[in-house]
Amino acid sequence: MKHLLLTITYDGTGFHGWQRQPGQRTVQGELERVLSILCRDEITIAGASRTDAGVHAYGQRAGFSGEFGIPVEKIAYAANRLMDKDVRILEVVEVSEEFHPRFDAKGKTYLYKIRNCQEPDVMLRNFHYHVEKPLDISAMQEAATYLVGEQDFRSFLAAGGKEPETTIRRITRAECYLEDADIVFEVTGSGFLYNMVRIITGTLVEIGLGKRAPAEMKTIIESRDRRRAGHTAPPQGLYLKEVYYEGELADEN
Repeated sequence: MKHLLLTITYDGTGFHGWQRQPGQRTVQGELERVLSILCRDEITIAGASRTDAGVHAYGQRAGFSGEFGIPVEKIAYAANRLMDKDVRILEVVEVSEEFHPRFDAKGKTYLYKIRNCQEPDVMLRNFHYHVEKPLDISAMQEAATYLVGEQDFRSFLAAGGKEPETTIRRITRAECYLEDADIVFEVTGSGFLYNMVRIITGTLVEIGLGKRAPAEMKTIIESRDRRRAGHTAPPQGLYLKEVYYEGELADEN
């Protein structure tokens, strides 16, 4: 029995999120379908992050155990030949039996892409958040600096979801920058609350539009009140960039 860790990329447009759901096409369901064919047995995988419908990933991680008649280094190639074109396994490595892709994760990086222009790009509408009015990226970056550190981020927890054990998280990097035609918000942390990145992004957009001052980000965090934060940005601009494990995260100390 081999215990394996996958690195996966996918376009989330055609999926009802990561998690397996009866009667719905999901990333987990597609991977389990293909890996079960390769293993000739029913395979269940565990993901590091449960991305929502429409959210994309450059570097999702998932683990499973199974027996293969092919070498580990050829599993990605074999699986990708059987999968739809909007999801790909990038890498497969062996791990210990005790390893868990979610609980052993030390941190994650997310990107959120905003296309700031008058007319939306029809061909890219599923891959960024279109904001028509001009955004002040300097104000957004100033506001993002208040996110860094270990703090209670309850203000950015989506209402109505499952109550987490704690709403304290450690953010090690939060930056807004230009990349080609997009404004990108990149954030790295020990973990994230449900919809946390999208709510922070919505707040940053309101700051960029001049509806809020950059320093208001600090008071929003301190309030621990979801009603004080901005709107929830749509899912299509969000990307899970990377999931880190022991020794992989430069800022883990």
